[in-house]
Amino acid sequence: MSYAIFRAAGKQFRAEKGTILRIPTIPGDPGSKVTFEEVLLWSDGEKVKAGQPLIKGARVTAEILRHGRDRKIVVFKFKRRKNYRRKAGHRQGFTEIKITEVKA
Repeated sequence: MSYAIFRAAGKQFRAEKGTILRIPTIPGDPGSKVTFEEVLLWSDGEKVKAGQPLIKGARVTAEILRHGRDRKIVVFKFKRRKNYRRKAGHRQGFTEIKITEVKA
């Protein structure tokens, strides 16, 4: 099975055909196609091709399934004996994609 390592929104992900990934929010409507051209590594199971830093002509095509927000994390800052406490929550946005094609 061939796979590729690609970069999206400043992070790296491993893509195989049919996999569902959660990546940081990207623009697009659910059901639309998106192409990632920043492919760093590609393999077909036997041969491995690494880019310097990118592989020319390689791309990963995916379909946007949905947008959402992750579960809340609590950010708590505290300094002892200074009466300083700050509590905040954060929910990171994500886009769920399904990989439809991996080309080198």
